[in-house]
Amino acid sequence: MSARAGIVVTGTEVLTGRISDRNGPWLSDRLLELGIELAHITITGDRPEDMEAQLRFMAEQGVDLVITSGGLGPTADDMTVEVVARFAGRPLVLDEALEQRIADILRGLMQRFRHWDFDAVRAANRKQALVPEGAHVINPVGTAPGVVVPGKPTVVVLPGPPRELQGMWEEAVSTPAFQEATAGRTDYEQDTLLLFGLPESGMAETLRVAEREIDGFDRLEITTCLRRGEVEVVTRREPGEGEAAYASLVELIRSRHPRELFSEDGSRVDDQVAALLAGRRIATAESCTAGLMAARLTERPGSSGYVAGGVVAYGNEAKSGLLGVGPALIERHGAVSPEVAEAMALGALERFGADTAVAITGIAGPGGGSKEKPVGTVSFCVSTTDRGSLARDILLPGGRADVRERSTTVAMHLLRRLLRGEEEGIL
Repeated sequence: MSARAGIVVTGTEVLTGRISDRNGPWLSDRLLELGIELAHITITGDRPEDMEAQLRFMAEQGVDLVITSGGLGPTADDMTVEVVARFAGRPLVLDEALEQRIADILRGLMQRFRHWDFDAVRAANRKQALVPEGAHVINPVGTAPGVVVPGKPTVVVLPGPPRELQGMWEEAVSTPAFQEATAGRTDYEQDTLLLFGLPESGMAETLRVAEREIDGFDRLEITTCLRRGEVEVVTRREPGEGEAAYASLVELIRSRHPRELFSEDGSRVDDQVAALLAGRRIATAESCTAGLMAARLTERPGSSGYVAGGVVAYGNEAKSGLLGVGPALIERHGAVSPEVAEAMALGALERFGADTAVAITGIAGPGGGSKEKPVGTVSFCVSTTDRGSLARDILLPGGRADVRERSTTVAMHLLRRLLRGEEEGIL
């Protein structure tokens, strides 16, 4: 069995949802890359008894490694190191060299805050130099150091801010205690398939067929999830095992979902569209998505080479004045219609001198729908100067955020289809 790990995310602000946990998913990916099986992720508030209960739970599950994030600041509610020391049965000791290092960092930071009393701030931060006896100290990226505490399990204590935690990860991995605790890790092989236009239930049925028909299927660890309107199928297996079974699985999915399967190498639709836009210039025209399509197109490095610009036009007057959509067309078909979406796309082509445009107009928020066009009705048009246009009218589920996000995914797939010359599709 591979080495196993658990993650304990601390912080009442994370537990109550005021701050989203970004460290758990990031650490999960890093552990997978190292061939370490993640058994549990838990979130606990800033209460010593609850934090210690989570550590005990992880130990009871037999994990080899526990990683904690958060609770390393100078304030009274930052107690992770103290709790871990007690859990590991190690007294806290003052690391004088670490205290001086923290003081040097603070001295530099306080050049911007000359009205503060340096000695008072240093005294408040002194607790950050208290570490469990025998622990390896990880140099801070901010002001909070981390520690690696040997034991059964070994505990890696990292700060909460993602920038600091990520910057200290490599040193944590390189410590003898980390290496010893994870000596049994396995370099798993992992592949990702992506499908669009298929509900998770459809993939679940395909996997049931695979379980019945494919020899060695039980050697594959398969997880599926719906993300941004796409079904992601991640398959993990130990090296040298399950190769034939995985090849059979891919062939089965190809045969059952030939139109929906758009990526066999894990590449996202955003990456595929970015490659297809090489040598082209694209413009956007949006209403219900409030510029999210333009933002998504510009997430990739080098996007300034193919993104010409965009217009966010909610009101009919803005659609007419900024994109040249005729008022009579809006009156005849409604602001949310394939006809108006097509006119918006043509207007974006002309306004920005582009050769490719995508337009989205819809009803995303509550209170804006009607019986004929309920909330979630979205009209799309992707237009080019050399490959024609694609226009669609779709009803998307969910609230405002869901409709907006899924709209950008639909638009990306329409772009991919048109630029690849696919005349038939699933939309």
